[in-house]
Amino acid sequence: MTPVSTYPLRLPKSVKAAAEQVARDEGISLNQFVATAVAEKLSALNTVRFFAERRERADLQAFRALLTRTGGAEPQSGDEIPA
Repeated sequence: MTPVSTYPLRLPKSVKAAAEQVARDEGISLNQFVATAVAEKLSALNTVRFFAERRERADLQAFRALLTRTGGAEPQSGDEIPA
């Protein structure tokens, strides 16, 4: 099991009530709901950071050259993506 630490969390009453309702509807504890919500937010922030780092390494000139290149073969019968 992952080591766990506690953190006293203060929420506005309306936010806590809404979170409790969602947790109840989902059949989970408020603690599990909050932990999952924090994990989802961290994942979203890490995704933004990942793509920002990738953007910094991008070679836009090479990308444009690739998009505007000439040549290549027309699609052949059988090149379709299976449904």
